[in-house]
Amino acid sequence: MPRLTWQKSTFSGEAANCVNIAAAPDGTVLLRESDAPEAVLSATRDGLAAFLAAIKESRTGEL
Repeated sequence: MPRLTWQKSTFSGEAANCVNIAAAPDGTVLLRESDAPEAVLSATRDGLAAFLAAIKESRTGEL
């Protein structure tokens, strides 16, 4: 399996526990929390975009 390059979320700032994201060779997006790196969530780019859009809408009360 190719080595993944994990990036820290910019929203994490200097926090020790943060969200990491990586692009998998098959085109999916992988997410994990730094304090539990063995638990990885996989999503398509479109699926992740829809999920983030839904979160943003719920924060503004548009849902």
